[in-house]
Amino acid sequence: MHKLLKIYQWAKVTLSKRTPGLSIDPAAWTHETQLDGCYVIKSAVPGETAAAAAIHQRYQDLAQVERAFRTFKSGHLEIRPTFVQTEAGSPDAGEPYREPEVSPLDQYNEALLANVHPPAWENPAPAPRYNLVVIGAGTAGLVTAAGAAGLGAKVALVERHLLGGDCLNYGCVPSKAIIRSSRVYADIRGSSRYGLKVAESAEVDFPAVMERMRRLRAEISRHDSVKRFQELGIDVFLGNASFSGPDTVEVAGKTLRFKKAVIATGGRAVHPQLEGLTEAGFLTNESVFSLTQRPERVLVMGGGPIGCEFAQALQRLGCRVTLLHKYDRIMNKEDPEAAELIQRVFLKDGIHFILNAKPLRVLKTAAGKVVQYESNGQAAEIEVDEILVGAGRAPNVEGLKLEAAGVKYEGGKGRGVIVNDRLQTTNPHIYAAGDICLPYQFTHLADAAARIVIQNALFFGRKKLSALTIPWCTYTDPEVAHVGLSESGAQKKGIAVQAFVKPLREVDRAILDGEEEGFVKIMVKAGTDKILGATIVARHAGEMISEVSTAMAGKVGLGALAAVIHPYPTQAEAIRQTGDLYNRARLTPGLKRLFTRYLAWRR
Repeated sequence: MHKLLKIYQWAKVTLSKRTPGLSIDPAAWTHETQLDGCYVIKSAVPGETAAAAAIHQRYQDLAQVERAFRTFKSGHLEIRPTFVQTEAGSPDAGEPYREPEVSPLDQYNEALLANVHPPAWENPAPAPRYNLVVIGAGTAGLVTAAGAAGLGAKVALVERHLLGGDCLNYGCVPSKAIIRSSRVYADIRGSSRYGLKVAESAEVDFPAVMERMRRLRAEISRHDSVKRFQELGIDVFLGNASFSGPDTVEVAGKTLRFKKAVIATGGRAVHPQLEGLTEAGFLTNESVFSLTQRPERVLVMGGGPIGCEFAQALQRLGCRVTLLHKYDRIMNKEDPEAAELIQRVFLKDGIHFILNAKPLRVLKTAAGKVVQYESNGQAAEIEVDEILVGAGRAPNVEGLKLEAAGVKYEGGKGRGVIVNDRLQTTNPHIYAAGDICLPYQFTHLADAAARIVIQNALFFGRKKLSALTIPWCTYTDPEVAHVGLSESGAQKKGIAVQAFVKPLREVDRAILDGEEEGFVKIMVKAGTDKILGATIVARHAGEMISEVSTAMAGKVGLGALAAVIHPYPTQAEAIRQTGDLYNRARLTPGLKRLFTRYLAWRR
């Protein structure tokens, strides 16, 4: 949670009772960018001019701020935090990184914050020594801490902002809530295809969509709450962590000694170095969930998974979306057939594309924001109300003082903390997991990596990251799910493959559902039924891909999948039918002639 909000909530609950004459106005608690890492308190005494009676003081930590508040018995207070300079805002330019704020501060976000960063929280007294100190309470950190504590380890968990990390607060949870609302409205709009008539008054209530998201996020936050992890026997510390030696971590003035440690500080959104972008203002996946009113015109920069998910959801929720991408097609890292299919769907949804494009500058105008760009060698511009940037992520290595622990890393947009195949850093007593070190930034991979770390760090395990079978999914509509090698990836490795494809337009349940756009494609090693990879495009592809992932992890061949009985009718039958295609391919003309003669003889 933002430190400013922590102080405000503490003041609202505690100081208002102690000093009834004190005015605490959250509207006055504004940001002030400075580089000394202090806090500024301003107080105006009633009856005197603010200029004559203003008191300005700077404080280094929250405890000093709280003591300072108690010295004021009346008057109007405002507090302005300042920010420490880091490379995290824009790794290439060294702009200051500011923790994303949770807003608006309604009942749902207050409930969220009460769970994942309680305003009145006091850090415990450290144990003499911990089996495991976990830095970062996103998915990787939470799974590591809970798993280790459940096995009997003495664990400390440190988080500087919000427990739950990106997944709960700015990623999977809020985005999928919004995507669900957008799908419902798309279904209503297309209901005539199903023989239904819907009143013309059906429309998107954007504030209600965002409120639903905040409500559901707050409900789910119980699973990642400070209280829950405290009840698991974990010492939870809120504050900035930094290494002070190869086996010590400092947090909020306290020293944590450890036998083993795990760095799980994750990553954050970055933005391109584009002239005028910061001045004009923009959104990322960390700030878009604070919207309460629908922007009419939105430019999404970036046609990767994040950009595509937001582009389609916002378009369906009533925004006029333009997607600007530097390549000639969106989702350029996915299977080309899948990407082209999604691009056609986006065009049907009404999304406008600017491809082969490079943004040049942004101008703030009275009517909105003008983005000047170059596309296919031609200069042009577009005016919008909001710019949503999905231009990648960078690891959170700043401020950890990794050098003091002997941990090598790459800052900026680099790899983050450098680990071996067992997720061990250059300090053999320190491991890393999650977005801080992994090539793929998925919540489910962070979870899997955490389980590897528990075994390797605490029990002399030899588990390897390279042994994992890793699926992923982009939650457009239809979804695009993938596991293993792609055809192009196999070609680069010099592996001969055969691809078996079952279009959904040939699957009964997909036809009945009106969801024929999509396919199941499974690649096998040429001459065998060994599955090397798969791509599924379907409305629930994320649910379907696990069957193929299980087969790959269990070394079950595609031929064997044809023998798995699937309920009829389901779209997952397409996977079995892909296995049938493989078995039919084994029936060569010569073999068929032999069978024909044999069966004729048997008549």
